[in-house]
Amino acid sequence: MDVSYLRQQSGVAAMTVIIGFEGSANKIGIGIIRDGEVLSNPRRTYITPPGQGFMPSDTARHHRAVILTVLKEALEEAGLKPADIDGVAYTKGPGMGAPLVTVALVARTVAQLWGKPLLGVNHCVGHIEMGRLITKANNPTVLYVSGGNTQVIAYSERRYRIFGETIDIAVGNCLDRFARVIKVKSKISNDPSPGYNIEQMAKKGTQYVELPYTVKGMDVSFSGILSYIEEAAHKMLSSDQCTAEDLCFSLQETVFSMLVEITERAMAHCGSQEVLIVGGVGCNLRLQEMMGVMCKERGAKLFATDERFCIDNGAMIAQAGWEMFRSGQVTKLEDSWITQSEL
Repeated sequence: MDVSYLRQQSGVAAMTVIIGFEGSANKIGIGIIRDGEVLSNPRRTYITPPGQGFMPSDTARHHRAVILTVLKEALEEAGLKPADIDGVAYTKGPGMGAPLVTVALVARTVAQLWGKPLLGVNHCVGHIEMGRLITKANNPTVLYVSGGNTQVIAYSERRYRIFGETIDIAVGNCLDRFARVIKVKSKISNDPSPGYNIEQMAKKGTQYVELPYTVKGMDVSFSGILSYIEEAAHKMLSSDQCTAEDLCFSLQETVFSMLVEITERAMAHCGSQEVLIVGGVGCNLRLQEMMGVMCKERGAKLFATDERFCIDNGAMIAQAGWEMFRSGQVTKLEDSWITQSEL
């Protein structure tokens, strides 16, 4: 992903205000940034019944129903009018096709109605730039972990470069899918998210169940772990070999250990003394704790944010858009498409 423009400097005047539209998955958010200050960042989440995931078409329908309300909230909370906005940023990808299209259509329409330049943002870069803004990390090795992405990224030679990643499913997807199949008194709720509820259950776990540990050089694999624990869960729970909380605890410990390992390897390769965790799974306090132990042993610093900015939000898209705008990088209307894969 070529994002060299994020480091360029230009002579654009101060007090640049950018509005950002995010809707690549089940979150729809609109945020407004003014020179590094978050003026507003309202968000809505499409939540499905326990045991179910979210389909692209249903998610897009949810976004269409609430996006204008969220837009109004963002402007009112910031105390701004359309005339005060300098640019309109939106998530160009990667993400789910139907939700991305929904948000892109609104962003394009708003940009034309308001007469403002359009800024197509890479979702991954949005997470990183927001994390750097909030934490003040200088040049970190980034662990980007969410429902759709698992990557270890560092900035090198004017580009963000991927040093390691999942070779199958994302860590967040692994946790979410496990939450759908494990049977306790009732299936684990999707409110506020399956991963959050697994984290709470894991805190009550006392027995570690050994699971497959799959690290391949700088990359990781979660599909085998998921298949194994899905198959073993019913047998172990029905025979009282362990509790559901033990399984949640064991799954977290295993997959997070894998992530810490590849992050440390990337740090050694890059000579980095900073780690920044971004993405929805980055809210997990146990992951932050484990990463913190590794950083302390290396004399490095750990940077992380809370759920306001780890989870998909409009302000992160506004911040990346702000970087683009300040360097003179805008998106022509004919180039304002979306993509489900990496840009």
